[in-house]
Amino acid sequence: MTVPGALGVVAELLRTQPELTVGAGTVLDAETAQCCVDAGVHFLTSPGLHPAVMEVAAKCDVAVMPGALTPTEVWAAWKAGADFVKAYPCAAVGGPSYIRSLLGPFPEVPLIAAGGVNQHTAADYIVAGAKVLGIGVELIPRAAIHDRNRDWINELAHRFLGIVKAARAKLADR
Repeated sequence: MTVPGALGVVAELLRTQPELTVGAGTVLDAETAQCCVDAGVHFLTSPGLHPAVMEVAAKCDVAVMPGALTPTEVWAAWKAGADFVKAYPCAAVGGPSYIRSLLGPFPEVPLIAAGGVNQHTAADYIVAGAKVLGIGVELIPRAAIHDRNRDWINELAHRFLGIVKAARAKLADR
């Protein structure tokens, strides 16, 4: 929700591409969360644990993925009802090895690696145990939005999807 007009983009995607799973990120308060839910989003994410956002998600039966960094925050987010916990900003504190470290005491917590994930590191995060990757400007560059360059975004999405599929296949072979 930090990109100007983000809610309009989300609403347009939901209207024109109903087959997509669309969420809203950087949701920091109940009012924004409710606007996103009213627009039809399937999930909400935030960079931290915001109880008011968690409450809106629970009330409206929408998936919620709060951010957490420390072990205490990860556990608090999970106990507060998170569907996934977003380890953010993951790259700044060790990247894939940090995901692996968090999963030691919290193997039941499905972690999202977010904050600094790129094409060079995506596979490493999956192999380390991240269930999901949170990818921002590496997936949807601001210039692609400004230029309305769908082909660029589609190409990046296909690349990331291929990376994730290959990493999951590698895990399955173990």
